[in-house]
Amino acid sequence: MLRWLGKGSDKKGDHCDNEEMEVMGFNVLGGDGGGGGGEVVKSKRLIIRPKIKVWMARAITTVILWTCVVQLMALGELWGPKLLKGMPYCFNHIDAPKSLVAKVYVPPKIVLPPKRIYKNNGYLMVSCNGGLNQMRAAICDMVAIARHLNATLIVPELDKSSFWADPSEFQDIFDVDNFIASLRDEVRILKQLPPNLERRVELGLSYTLPPISWSDISYYEKQILPLLRKHKVVHLNRTDARLANNGLPPEIQKLRCRVNFNALRFTSQIEELGRRIVRILRENGPFLVLHLRYEMDMLAFSGCTHGCDSWEVEELTRMRYAYPWWKEKVINSEIKRQEGLCPLTPEETALTLTALGIDQSVQIYIAAGEIYGGKRRMSSLLEAFPNLVRKETLLEPSDLMYFQNHSSQMAALDYLVSLESDIFIPTYDGNMAKVVEGHRRFLGFKKTIIPDRRLLVRLIDKYASGSLSWDDFSLVVKKSHVSRMGNPKRRVVIPDRPKEEDYFYANPQECLQLLDEPFRSTS
Repeated sequence: MLRWLGKGSDKKGDHCDNEEMEVMGFNVLGGDGGGGGGEVVKSKRLIIRPKIKVWMARAITTVILWTCVVQLMALGELWGPKLLKGMPYCFNHIDAPKSLVAKVYVPPKIVLPPKRIYKNNGYLMVSCNGGLNQMRAAICDMVAIARHLNATLIVPELDKSSFWADPSEFQDIFDVDNFIASLRDEVRILKQLPPNLERRVELGLSYTLPPISWSDISYYEKQILPLLRKHKVVHLNRTDARLANNGLPPEIQKLRCRVNFNALRFTSQIEELGRRIVRILRENGPFLVLHLRYEMDMLAFSGCTHGCDSWEVEELTRMRYAYPWWKEKVINSEIKRQEGLCPLTPEETALTLTALGIDQSVQIYIAAGEIYGGKRRMSSLLEAFPNLVRKETLLEPSDLMYFQNHSSQMAALDYLVSLESDIFIPTYDGNMAKVVEGHRRFLGFKKTIIPDRRLLVRLIDKYASGSLSWDDFSLVVKKSHVSRMGNPKRRVVIPDRPKEEDYFYANPQECLQLLDEPFRSTS
């Protein structure tokens, strides 16, 4: 080092050295700065020693710091998961317990269809009414209508003012992002109106109306489309059964199916809890879902009071009069029952299941709300089939905590379990019964027994009076339901009487591969 620094000791080199020393702040050259070579070498040594010390200090410090970092990383690998127990986001999942890793949901990669480009004729707002499955069918209808009219659909508003008073928004029940993205090749869907149009709505410049029930597509072309073009925003404030079952173009029928079976996916929270219920049931073998539609609202609305005492009849009547939109007030319960227009009672249901030959040890999942009459009315069914379960008995209260007071979300859980059951039996042909029946057909004609209530109540009355033996009763019940188990069939069409014909969502035949037809795509 000394030799290298001493090289080139000519005047030019000495001059540079002198400048360097002055710049560094070391004024070690004496006199006029032109001293001998020995003094220059001595000065260079004074400069070299501080440079060596600084370099050595830096090198040693760096080595020590890196050693500390390596040691700390090793300790972190050993103690990190223990110290941060319960905080899985603080360490790699590779080192986390397997049970913790399993809970991490990684959504599958979805390839979105290309957007459909079309001239927008206006914005369609819809307010659904009724329970979960009535609204589900209505949403499918509204998507098909918006697509046919080349309109932009705003994410539907759910009913919050009906008997159930469920405050849930669309995104609380359905995966709204999947709903929008999966249909982008058919119709443009927005979560809300553009700001300038929202102001128009607030100023009352939009047009609101309830569409005519069971309308064909020409009604929307001739009546709704001109309103869209004129007002830019049209609000349909009722959506139940506003589109015909039959006589529609195949592409509209298939789009209704696509929305129902693909786009209307429940939220991940509902899907996960539904899967857990199914897993618990499957661990104990096959299971049957009984949609026992014997809640207070159903009985009050229908006026069906068979088996109720006088106090209960009075309570149900008061409730019916309390809801002005329930139009039918004076109802003869027995006449309706004989016509097959009442839900089966729990007692009638027990006899029907036994007559059909349902194994008495099978798990029966009750897909319903609170049964009117409670334990008293459920006693005969429980005696015949002791393995009755509900979501409330299969899960902890904490599992259902966030679903309480949200009837549509609870109904969504029952819907998922109903789809997965080995047998599905509804005791009334309401909206859930019909939509689940159609969905199970789509899933491969899964066994769905639709009780013939008109026949059953007459057979039950004969058996109860002693005029029909049990063997004969059971034989007739079995024979009469052979063709009522979700088999492939054509919808019954009754022109000018749409309420009496087969419901589209109970048998969406345009989207199914019927057994007597060659395979065809339903996409």
